[in-house]
Amino acid sequence: MEKELDWGNLSFGYMPTDYNVRCRYADGRWGDIEVSQSETIDMHMAATCLHYGQEIFEGLKAFRGKDGKIRIFRLEENARRIRESAKGLLMAELPEEKFIEMVRKVVELNARFVPPYGSGASLYIRPLEIGMTAQVGVKPASEYLFVIFVTPVGPYFKTGFRPTNICIMRQYDRVAPRGTGRWKVGGNYAASLTAGEHAHELGYSAVLYLDPKEKKYLDECGPANFIAIKDGVYITPESESILPSITNKSLMQLAEDMGIKVERRHITVDELAEIDEAAAVGTAAVASPVGRIDDLDTGIKYVVSKDGNPGPVVTRLYETLRGIQLGELPDTHGWNTVL
Repeated sequence: MEKELDWGNLSFGYMPTDYNVRCRYADGRWGDIEVSQSETIDMHMAATCLHYGQEIFEGLKAFRGKDGKIRIFRLEENARRIRESAKGLLMAELPEEKFIEMVRKVVELNARFVPPYGSGASLYIRPLEIGMTAQVGVKPASEYLFVIFVTPVGPYFKTGFRPTNICIMRQYDRVAPRGTGRWKVGGNYAASLTAGEHAHELGYSAVLYLDPKEKKYLDECGPANFIAIKDGVYITPESESILPSITNKSLMQLAEDMGIKVERRHITVDELAEIDEAAAVGTAAVASPVGRIDDLDTGIKYVVSKDGNPGPVVTRLYETLRGIQLGELPDTHGWNTVL
C-alpha cells in the first residue's frame, strides 16, 4: 500500500487490492485457477449475464484474529450455497473444493489488506459467477466465468451497535412465491432497490417485506434475514422465498448452545406486537438491532426497543459470533478456516 490505510475509518465500499482469482467453464469442464491483477472483465455484448440475468454471487469475510492469524468464516457454507444458486439458474456448479481453494488463494494473495485486530474492519470476499456465452435466444449459457475479488471494509455500525427503525410497505415485493428468492441472484437485489430507497427517504434503515402471496407473514428484511426474540424463544420466518442466511444459521446454533429454543416458522404481522427483541441478520452487520417497526399501511408502530438499546439476547448473540470470528472465543463448531 502506497500509504498506510486508515483502518478505523474504512467505508463499506469497494477499494482496489492486489489480486483477484478467476476460473472459466467451457466445453463442459472447469479450467485452472487464474490469478489476475485486472479489475475489469472482457465479455461479449450478447453475454447471457447481461441479457437474461445469469448472475449469482456470495459474500463472506476474513478477519485478523486476536492472535494475529487470518480467519475466514464459514467458507464451506458459502461454497454449498453458491452451488444451490447455480443449480437454480441452470448454471455450471463450481466444485466446493475449487471454491475453497480460490477463496484461500485470493485471501492469501491479498493478506496485507486484511485489517488489523481491533480496528473493527474486515476483508470482504465477493465470489461471483456469470454466464458468458454470446446468444440472443433465452437459454442457459454454455460458458461461465467465476471470479473472486476482495476489498477491506469498515465496521457496519459507524455509530455503534444501536437499534434502527424499519418499515412495512405492502406495495413492494422483493421476489415472487417459489421464485428466485432462495438463491443469491443479482436480480433479487435489483428488484429491492426502489423499495429500499423509498424507505431510506422516509428515514428507515430497511424494508421488512411480507410474503408476496398473502401479504400476511413476515419475509426478508431488505438484504438480510429477520429474527426476533419472543418469550425467550428465537423465531425467524419460514418461507420458500427467503435466502437461507449463513449468519442466521450460525446464530440459531449459538442460541441453541445457550439453551434458547429456536423456531423457524410463519410469523404474522400481528405477532410483532408480542416480540421483545428483533434484528436484521447477515454477513455485513451480523445482527442489526431493530428499535421500531412501522407498518406504513395500517399506521401501527411496533415498538421493539423500549429504552433505545439493543436487547440482551441479540447483544449476546452478536458478541458471541463476533468473538468466534475474531478468535476471542472458542470455535467449538469449527466454523473458521485459519490461514
